[in-house]
Amino acid sequence: MTAASPSPLFPPPEPKVLLDVPYDHYAMPDGSDLYVTAFGRPWLPHLHPSAWHDPEWFRASREKLRGTSRVYRVRTKPVAGRAKDLVVKWCRVGEDVPMDTFTLNKFIEAEFNSPWEEFSLLMEMRRTAPPGLVRTHKPLAIYVPAKRFELWQTGRSPTKIAQKKAKFRDVELDLHRQYILIYEWIKGIDATSPEAERLAPPDPDPSGDPEPFAQRMLKRSVADLWQAGFRVLDVKPQHVIVRPDPARGGLLRDRSGGVAYALVDFELLARTPEREKRVMQTRRQNYLERQRDRFAPPVPFPPHLRPVRLFGVDYVHGDCGSTNGKLWVVGHDPNLFDYFQPERWRRTPRTPLSDSARVYRTATKDGIQLVWKISHVGDVPDPAETSPALAARGYNSPFEEFAFALRLADAGCPATYPRAVYMLGHKSTLPPETLDPRRYDTHDLFREPDGSPTLRKDRVYIVIWGFWNGLDEVLATSDSPAGRCEGIHPLEAVRRGLIPADAIPALMSKTADLLASAGFTDTLPRPGHFLLTLLPDGTLARDPDLSPTIRVCTFETLRPLG
Repeated sequence: MTAASPSPLFPPPEPKVLLDVPYDHYAMPDGSDLYVTAFGRPWLPHLHPSAWHDPEWFRASREKLRGTSRVYRVRTKPVAGRAKDLVVKWCRVGEDVPMDTFTLNKFIEAEFNSPWEEFSLLMEMRRTAPPGLVRTHKPLAIYVPAKRFELWQTGRSPTKIAQKKAKFRDVELDLHRQYILIYEWIKGIDATSPEAERLAPPDPDPSGDPEPFAQRMLKRSVADLWQAGFRVLDVKPQHVIVRPDPARGGLLRDRSGGVAYALVDFELLARTPEREKRVMQTRRQNYLERQRDRFAPPVPFPPHLRPVRLFGVDYVHGDCGSTNGKLWVVGHDPNLFDYFQPERWRRTPRTPLSDSARVYRTATKDGIQLVWKISHVGDVPDPAETSPALAARGYNSPFEEFAFALRLADAGCPATYPRAVYMLGHKSTLPPETLDPRRYDTHDLFREPDGSPTLRKDRVYIVIWGFWNGLDEVLATSDSPAGRCEGIHPLEAVRRGLIPADAIPALMSKTADLLASAGFTDTLPRPGHFLLTLLPDGTLARDPDLSPTIRVCTFETLRPLG
């Protein structure tokens, strides 16, 4: 669902969240794209490309700013009698970083941020830095012109772009399109200008040779950035902006009495290693607490998300702006949604957990262990590898799997935690006529706001489960690695000598009894359809009868009894 167009110049916006930053996305009639931040909304008419990017106006109104990048100060055309000064900068993602040898050796990994990374890191720094510590210009919008360029025209390295895509695979980054970052202009002069040196206060340290003002401000800005948990890998004194104070003389001062300054240019902004670690720890702890409380009474939803209920299971549902896919996150908490955005887990290092099924274990960018699996919904069971019972029923949909898992848990049968369902944005290559139509028919009553089916024949679905390492209630209060459990395949337990091989039939019989007691049966029972729990002391969790504790982990072949 999209909002109404703010003016005849703009199509209706589509809300998107890219790397944790909300945008209003305008798909312009000429094929270009404009992504507007909350800071840019009040200036939306001035951000329309016709107000500043018109070729003749741009050539006449731009002022090239110092530096190696294509960055300009541009005054927009008057809108409602008022013009706006902007800084427009062509993103250099994928290009070589022009740094001196010392800096390059110190930060050998340095790469220009993508536009989404730059805005995301800057927004985070503005939001979390101590008040008044680091001031910056405001990020207003990202403009992506429709024109496509040949690779030799862009100056980008295909290898660098491939590496960037591997890091943020599911965030749009077109090798052949330009990305223009639009910032608000800050009034002032850079710290290296002769006027700044003339107006600057004297060096407070009189011993030795006086230090140039620009170097003093550079050191201060580096220290302030580091205190805020960030660094710029190629910091320059001309990125420090100060302002003359005509009323008092000299340069404008801040509340502490020091020279007030603001920073610009964040294409090499990065977190410090210490902050990177803290951010991951904080996000993980927040995630664990929210998972524990995911079925608590609903909180207000942001406009880009909505609550839905499928087969008795409540979800937070919304679009994945990075991929044009869709996501359903189990529970009532919209704050859990971003943890399952595909860019946080889709391309992180993964370990296959099955030789026959596309199922993988991964740690997300927030340090959260997940298991994700390509759903078999719509697949016609192979007669050579299946059972008559499965052939008669077919594979369950992801939404049935989640409903069954929660029903099992409610009935006292331990089951792994269902987390989220992700529908890929691109179309499946399988012809619709080759699919088993039964699930699509039974799910036809579930519809999206635009009228399309929730379960679509032309899409692939990924089912995301929590990796079994302990109860949510326990992990939310005690997340020490030494206290985590581990779910292991029964055959792996045999390999490790934890159970004898002849124990497998008894464990499968026990699983069947547990399923039956909860009102289910498995149409294709396999040893890999349940897990055993390895305790922190290296022993298996056991029930009162001393048999290993069973936890069901496969639900696509389950069938309700009766």
